Amino acid sequence: MSDKVYQLNDVVQMKKAHPCGENRWKIIRLGMDIRIKCEGCGHSVLIPRKKFETKMKKVLEHAEEPTN
Repeated sequence: MSDKVYQLNDVVQMKKAHPCGENRWKIIRLGMDIRIKCEGCGHSVLIPRKKFETKMKKVLEHAEEPTN
């Protein structure tokens, strides 16, 4: 199975949609737990990394790399 690569400020799709109907989430914190924010209603959720990795379906948008 391919390794899912994600980083801070990426927009990801989860297996289940949020109750507001949106299925796009932005990663706003990385660590032992990962905080994701719903792109539809702005609600944020803190999920353990292991649970996040099993529930994440794919990365929709990668964060922009800063250019000097």
